[in-house]
Amino acid sequence: MQPPKHKMAVLIWLAIYPMITLLLAVLGPALAGLPLPLRSLVLSLILVPYMVFVGIPTVTRVFRKWLWRQG
Repeated sequence: MQPPKHKMAVLIWLAIYPMITLLLAVLGPALAGLPLPLRSLVLSLILVPYMVFVGIPTVTRVFRKWLWRQG
């Protein structure tokens, strides 16, 4: 059984928003001169592994009771 999609969407947002904000604050100035597709590539190369191995596992563990609660 999988958790409800709307709850997973909230958790994904909770995991990715702070990371995007942090990366843009830290790397934004260094990446500013690059074309948009290359900036997106760099950010996605960092964000996808983070989400798979850290972000999603962390938020699903922290919010597991809410995630699996019925109703």
